[in-house]
Parts: sequence; C-alpha cells; structure tokens
Amino acid sequence: MNYVQKYVFYRVLRSVLIIVGGLALLAILAQGLSRTDILVDNRQTAMTYFYIVALGAPQIMAMLIPMAMFVAGIWSLNRLHRDSEIVVAEAAGMTRWQIASPVVRLAVMAAIVHLGVNMWVQPMAQRELRETISEVRGDLASSLIRPGQFTTPDENLTVFAREKQGNYLIGIQIAERPNQPDGRDYLAQRGLFIEVDGEPAIVMEEGEIHQLDGNGTLQILKFEQSTFDLTPFVREKGRVILKASDRFLHELFWIDRSDYHEKKNRIQFLGEGHTRLTTPLISIAMALLAVLAVIGGNFNRRGYSRRIVWASAGALGIIVVQLVLQSASGDDPNYNIVQWVLPLLIIIILSYIMFRKKQPVVRASAE
Repeated sequence: MNYVQKYVFYRVLRSVLIIVGGLALLAILAQGLSRTDILVDNRQTAMTYFYIVALGAPQIMAMLIPMAMFVAGIWSLNRLHRDSEIVVAEAAGMTRWQIASPVVRLAVMAAIVHLGVNMWVQPMAQRELRETISEVRGDLASSLIRPGQFTTPDENLTVFAREKQGNYLIGIQIAERPNQPDGRDYLAQRGLFIEVDGEPAIVMEEGEIHQLDGNGTLQILKFEQSTFDLTPFVREKGRVILKASDRFLHELFWIDRSDYHEKKNRIQFLGEGHTRLTTPLISIAMALLAVLAVIGGNFNRRGYSRRIVWASAGALGIIVVQLVLQSASGDDPNYNIVQWVLPLLIIIILSYIMFRKKQPVVRASAE
C-alpha cells in the first residue's frame, strides 16, 4: 500500500476499533445487569461477577464487527470526501480500486478475525461461562447461609446464622421439616461446612436438638458435636448441557448420535455451524456497500447523503435477512445453502457495480 492507502486504512481501522469498543462496552454493561443475581443471590465476589460478564464479550464483539465495518467505512470515507482528500487522490491518478482497496483489505482482515472468534474464542468462552455459572449457582456455602437472615433453600429446611467468622458460622439455627409433627430444631454455638464421603454437611458444636415426642412433649438433646447431612436438601447437580453456541465447529457438524440431546438438536447444530462460517463474509459485503455509497457514483460537492441513506437501509436489510436465515436454518437445513448464497451474491453484485468500468470520480453532478 502506498502512503495514501495506508492513511485511509488506518483511518478506517481506528473508526472500527472505536465503534466496536464503544458498542461492545455498552452491550457488556447491559448484559452485566442481567447477571446481578450472581452478587445478590449467590453472594459471589466482584471478581467472579466481572469474569462472568467478560466471558460474554467475544460473542458480542463478533456480532458487532459487520455493522462496525459499514459504519466506519461510511464515516471515514465521507469525511475524506468532505476534506477533498479523495478528490485530490483521484486527481493524482489513483483508480477507484486503489482508493477502495484499504477498506476492502481491512474487511477481509476483520472477516478472518471474526472467523477465528466464531471457531475457537466464542465456544471456549461460552462453555467456560456456562460452567462457571453452574459452579456459582451450586456453591452451597454461599447460597445456603446469609448471616443475619433466615434462608429456605428447601421447603423442608430453614437455616439461620447470626454471623460468619472466617470459615465458621456463629449462632446457628436449623429447622428441619418445620411445621410438621416430626420436625426438629438444631441450635448450636458454631458450625462449619464440610464434606463427608463427597456429600455436603454441617458439623455443629455445643448445641441442642429440640423435638416434640408423640405426646407433644418437648424433648431436648444436648450435644458437643453433631453432623447435619445436607444431601437430601441439595438438588442433584447435573452435567452442564452445551448449547449450540458453546460448541466447537467439529462438534456442530459431527454429532454423537448415541446422545439423545445431540441427536434431537442436530438440525439446530448444523445451522449454527453454517452460521459460524458465513457471518464473517457479511463484513466484506458491508465494506463494499460503504465504499459504493461514497465513491461508487458521480462526484457531488453537496455530499452523498441520499446514497448513504439508501446504503444504510440496505445494510440494515442485510442484517435482518441474515438473522432471519439463521433462525430458519435451525428448523430447516435447506436454509443453510441460502446462508452461503446471500453474502456471496451481495459481494459479487457490489463488486461488479463498483469496478465494472474505470470511471474518473472527479465529475460534477447535480443529483
């Protein structure tokens, strides 16, 4: 690339980074609001919360790249036009392709990055996200005990602890099967979460067990140490089910037909696989559309607002059609072919319109 092309390239690149970074930050913040239960209900640290929110960033950024290419291309080229830099470049002998090539090259690079995110970064981040959330929600110590509050993790169990000192719980009260004739209450000075043969339990020290006998008389049993088994009150932790967005490309195209879940969702997985491969092509189509809107027609001193409006409508239409095809391919595999045809056809048509003949751009037009 010559000096002018490098100048155009870095102008568009800077705009893409600003747009993707800004929109991604807003999207991540919005997503973070839906994860506040991690802090409120599961009492996790701020680091865990931000880690979970950050794991959703690759998928958000991949969604924003095509539209960012279009907006950055329109904004940068139109500003170059307003400053008469494009006119000077073409007056110096640069062809339309030479001016457009930095934008197209950047779009190809963005498509390669997008493809890499789709194939490796997104599935790794998504499955790590799903496993982390599963571990957080299964954190018994965080969800069961809230100092100073009564918690009811199960209809047959109510737990209270006055405070927490280190790993120890101080002032424990456990009501097992409350409001039932055979219910009992455990009162202890302190306690500690432990695992007995891999099963969760609370070991309590210096306490009492209160229970009514068959005659309705209160029976009190004092103990120095007692272990309360939590297994009946903890929902069994099932394996993490990987969704289509969590799977690598080979897991989408070659499923385990002995697995009922994978066999049932094979069409959805196949559609997701084709979506991962075709969406990067949209970035190239968007870049060509932006180039066509600014330098694809006759020169006009008053600007190209009309062409930009039509190009913006076309870009929005492409995104909408793409999303519709992605959704439809999850039910009908025939739409997978259309997922390939759409971006390739748009690229061919725009390239033909843009470069079918060599035209000087410095031509006045009243439009």
